[in-house]
Amino acid sequence: MNSRRLVVNAIARVEGEGALRLHVEDGEVTTAELNIYEPPRFFEALLRGRAWSEPPDITSRICGICPVAYQTSACNALEAAFGVELDAPLADLRRLLYCGEWISSHALHIHLLHAPDFLGFPDGIAMAERYPDAVRRGFELKKTGNALMELLGGRAIHPVNVRVGGFYSVPGRADLAPMRERLLGALDQAREVARWVSGFDFPDFETGHDLLSAAEPGRYPIDRGTVVTSTGAAFPAAEFPDHVVEQQVPHSTALHASLDGRRYLTGPLARYSLNSALLGPAARDAAAEAGLGPECRNPFRSIVVRAVEVVHAVEEALRLIDGYECPDRPCAELTPRAGTGHGVSEAPRGLLYHRYTIDEAGLVTAAAIVPPTSQNQAAIEDDLCRLARARLDLGDDALALFCERVIRNHDPCISCATHFLDLTVIRR
Repeated sequence: MNSRRLVVNAIARVEGEGALRLHVEDGEVTTAELNIYEPPRFFEALLRGRAWSEPPDITSRICGICPVAYQTSACNALEAAFGVELDAPLADLRRLLYCGEWISSHALHIHLLHAPDFLGFPDGIAMAERYPDAVRRGFELKKTGNALMELLGGRAIHPVNVRVGGFYSVPGRADLAPMRERLLGALDQAREVARWVSGFDFPDFETGHDLLSAAEPGRYPIDRGTVVTSTGAAFPAAEFPDHVVEQQVPHSTALHASLDGRRYLTGPLARYSLNSALLGPAARDAAAEAGLGPECRNPFRSIVVRAVEVVHAVEEALRLIDGYECPDRPCAELTPRAGTGHGVSEAPRGLLYHRYTIDEAGLVTAAAIVPPTSQNQAAIEDDLCRLARARLDLGDDALALFCERVIRNHDPCISCATHFLDLTVIRR
């Protein structure tokens, strides 16, 4: 059949609501669209007129899977606007909280959303009947990540203990001791997960897109940093809008983005490929055992990179707990002032950018949020075209299922992406 139109009205095993449209004309893939139809949520507009202290709590509601990412990028941006530098112990606590989110989010994606694709199951429930120990191990890791967020954030979903400048309250060393013992067990579990997923069968494919991630001297990027790319560019968060431009496309309520005019990818593949030398010793060993080189450009192997990042997050959490000194104060002193601040952090799915403009009264007058899923959309669609083109001999159902796998490689968080301010509906 030379002309085909494949439609998946609801992509399974992703967060949020999206569809797939694939058009084939005269034996050639003409378009592949990740159709994000979830209604816009207008968070930037909701933030206007709110007090400077409110964005961390409001933006955490964008996502129940990665609320710490939104809180952290918001805090980073507002602290930059006010010229605030966190005390080292407070910065360590923020990073420790973020490690909990990485562990929880990656464990969820690996075991319930992604692994079924490689093992031939429609979902994690069906997979659990055949692989109960693996799924149980994944749940235990997720519970450990949740427990770490509960300890520092007050609760795992939309933490309530985070504020601009630090926290409302901080733990003592003794409060962290039980978590340390739990993390030691989680480290062994994380290593086993990396070994398990490295044995999956991966299609032979490499993405050629530019890569973008945060970067920090001497350590793997998680909670802050400058921005670096695979082309060698490096710039502070304040220059993000000079390089990354968003534009609307007719088939999606989420914006597409370009990096200096080109498609690009953020997320685990970018983080790992640009920073793999900075992984902790256990994570480096896990990567080597899993067969990863210094970079990884195969999106299907992103499940292996995520597993290695779980090892790193557990290892980093243990390091932070072992070196923890209780801060003298739970929050840095700050004086709100008029200005604009920019902040980035590395959400599990990739770099998350926030910008806030504050007036003399301490109110938000403008806000911008660029989540990783919207940044990745153009690259995902290009990969869909390339991979589908080589598999047009498959029947419609098999080809559609394979294209869903391509999308799930990137763990899109669709609700995160659908919050932009201006909506133009084009009808034809």
